[in-house]
Amino acid sequence: MESFQWLKDLFITTDSVAHIALLYAMVIAIGVYLGKIKIFGISLGVTFVLFAGIVAGHFGFTAPTNILTFIQDFGLILFVFMIGMQVGPGFFESFGTAGIKLNGLAATAILLNILVMFACYFIFFDTSNVNNLPMMVGTLYGAVTNTPGLGAANEALGSVFTSSTPPQIASGYACAYPLGVLGIIGATILIRYICKVRLEKEEERLHAMEQANAAQKPHQMHLEVTNSYLEGRTLLQVHDFLNRDFVCSRILHEGHVSIPNRNTVFHKGDQLYIVCAEADAEAIIAFIGPQIEVAWEKQDQPLVSKRVLVTNPKINGKTLGGMHFSSVYGVNVTRVTRQGMDLFASAGLPLQVGDRIMVVGPEDAVDRVANKMGNSIRRLDAPNIATIFVGIIMGIIFGSLPIAIPGMPVPMKLGIAGGPLIIAILIGRYGYKIKLVTYTTTSANMMLREIGLVLFLASVGIKAGAGFWSTVVQGDGLLYVLTGFLITVIPILIVGPIARIRFKFNYFTIMGMIAGTYTDPPALAYANSVCSKEAPALGYSTVYPLSMFLRIFTAQIIVLFFCG
Repeated sequence: MESFQWLKDLFITTDSVAHIALLYAMVIAIGVYLGKIKIFGISLGVTFVLFAGIVAGHFGFTAPTNILTFIQDFGLILFVFMIGMQVGPGFFESFGTAGIKLNGLAATAILLNILVMFACYFIFFDTSNVNNLPMMVGTLYGAVTNTPGLGAANEALGSVFTSSTPPQIASGYACAYPLGVLGIIGATILIRYICKVRLEKEEERLHAMEQANAAQKPHQMHLEVTNSYLEGRTLLQVHDFLNRDFVCSRILHEGHVSIPNRNTVFHKGDQLYIVCAEADAEAIIAFIGPQIEVAWEKQDQPLVSKRVLVTNPKINGKTLGGMHFSSVYGVNVTRVTRQGMDLFASAGLPLQVGDRIMVVGPEDAVDRVANKMGNSIRRLDAPNIATIFVGIIMGIIFGSLPIAIPGMPVPMKLGIAGGPLIIAILIGRYGYKIKLVTYTTTSANMMLREIGLVLFLASVGIKAGAGFWSTVVQGDGLLYVLTGFLITVIPILIVGPIARIRFKFNYFTIMGMIAGTYTDPPALAYANSVCSKEAPALGYSTVYPLSMFLRIFTAQIIVLFFCG
């Protein structure tokens, strides 16, 4: 047996690097594999790492507390920062006309989650026990399936319980989470029957809305100049007079094709290739002339259309108008593709690393533009890791700023969850202004985010495991499950019908909004499975950034105000 002493030491010597690495590897691997198991078509995903950690901690398979705390906090920082980088580019744009209403409904649901939590706390629990309210906070964030909120609450508890060990609120989270996932989907289905929704009619409404929204997409057309007013006018004069944003990428004059610039003179009979927003197409046709078929092969030199990838960091943040494509390079840019969406190439649109621009012009000129833009997939695949850590530095400093608020026992800090989140959102949206390249591939963002998440969940689970049995199984475990279910369902059954009856939102949009409010991918996956359109994903992405911010921010407010 002594020959296997090394293996025994590997499992019981808690302060060795090999033991700690083995502990995390086993907890994460087992949790991820178990999380893939589906029950009624729903899986808990990587959140099962928390439960694997609880089991490991319960049986004494653990590590030094300071090591667990460091890995937990670093994982949380990495997780929330990559979330901020992901949602940052669309965070402020989500507050359109419909976006304000959806985000208002999401904020209402978040407030109702908190109010239901406090109601359950005063009805079901002994308020004289200082540990009960923190446990209810853990239950709240399990009920709304929001792990970053759990991390923010955990951190805030550390600043409140400075003279004692903070309550391990992950137990409440673990109790409420599984039924929280099911409760979100179940309550969403119940709204369908409460509001008497017919799915086929909702699909028809979405199709009609898509037709109406098509006006925002780039529209291409061939026109002949028939308006005598345009004779002898320059492209710039026509553009200014019409007061519509459009790009003229080719002009056929007397059998010859050329790339127009702002000083190109129009003549009656000229044939144009125009790209504009679809909403402006009718006005442009009425002013310039009718649509026609054009034989663009009649040209002095071959013109090509080529998608060029922006990978040169020096281009980051420069506007299309500021690049002077037509005057300097003799080409035109007709549209920009960003994050899979086609954008009209207006002069004021700032370019970002990762954009794909459609360039039209002579082949040699297009190649010069491609060289200027970078156009290197290999360069784009290389992660801009410096931006991530510069942002984390700024986020930690920002999160450490004390904010004194009357009535609070200690100054409020955004902490290592809120600070990096806000800085990441700002960098994701405005980083190009300070020459930070914020582009990361979706797969790279997901990888870093998931690594941070599983490190955090494993650490929290291992630390909570030692007291899980006494807290949950022998204590108020079933009560946490019940209150978690109420916290999950009641706000959805209030906000969902309001969104439908008062604001007339499409049911599929409501499904996405609810999933985004609860930051719950399984609920979004269910919504996508019953809808052939993109409405659930749009509803989810519209409210997700603000919801994530509010979940993290309110977690700290609750702890600092009420748990001190």
